[in-house]
Amino acid sequence: MRGPRGYSVLEGIITDATAALAKDRPAQILKPQLTTKRDGIRLRRMRLAILCLLASSLSPSVAPEQAPAGSGVPVIKITKEDSSIKFHVKASVPIDGTFDQWDATATMTSPDVETGVLDIKIQAASVNTGSGMKDGKLKSKDFFDAEHDPLITFHSTKIVQTGPNTLDYVGDFTIRGVSKPEKLTFTLTGKGTGSGEIKGTMAFDRKDYGMNKGIPLVKIADRVEVIVDLKGKRVSGPPIVFKQ
Repeated sequence: MRGPRGYSVLEGIITDATAALAKDRPAQILKPQLTTKRDGIRLRRMRLAILCLLASSLSPSVAPEQAPAGSGVPVIKITKEDSSIKFHVKASVPIDGTFDQWDATATMTSPDVETGVLDIKIQAASVNTGSGMKDGKLKSKDFFDAEHDPLITFHSTKIVQTGPNTLDYVGDFTIRGVSKPEKLTFTLTGKGTGSGEIKGTMAFDRKDYGMNKGIPLVKIADRVEVIVDLKGKRVSGPPIVFKQ
């Protein structure tokens, strides 16, 4: 029975090497006993060298161990089922709603809370006020323009701890394809427990983003408040460090 292919190649190399030795030896001149002994040593050395080379080529390479991803850095998971993103606009007819489809991530680059980054992505078409008429108007080109700009996003560029349990998240807010700097002001609960909640508000002027029209027979204020309530837990890494 034949072995692995590598060893078949080895047999061929050794056979060729033996034939070469025999060819190079003038049988009429060399003394048989001395030549046989010398050739035997040379052949054994050649076999050993070839075996070493073949073993190294057939052995699987072993990569050095790497530290687990995020080692030494807190890893935070937002629990969407316990969180919400809502909005409120003062109007002659109440306009309050929520977004049913969104994602949020909190990424840490060190245990220091101010080195974190918050990303929120909202599906504009998922707006839900409980009124089909209001939802349709908010999705239209006069407001969210959800067909052409389906995402409403916030990407924090700076976090400032303003008090023992308060944080300002400054970042880029984008709606209708227009981006401007805005600020989310959060209050934190559950600090030091491994799980917690940040709840806060961002207020903006809708006309700054091209939402200049209104709803027929409804008087609407320009100020829009977005209420973000995020609950999360630390799934790995060290605790987040806050200023005392």
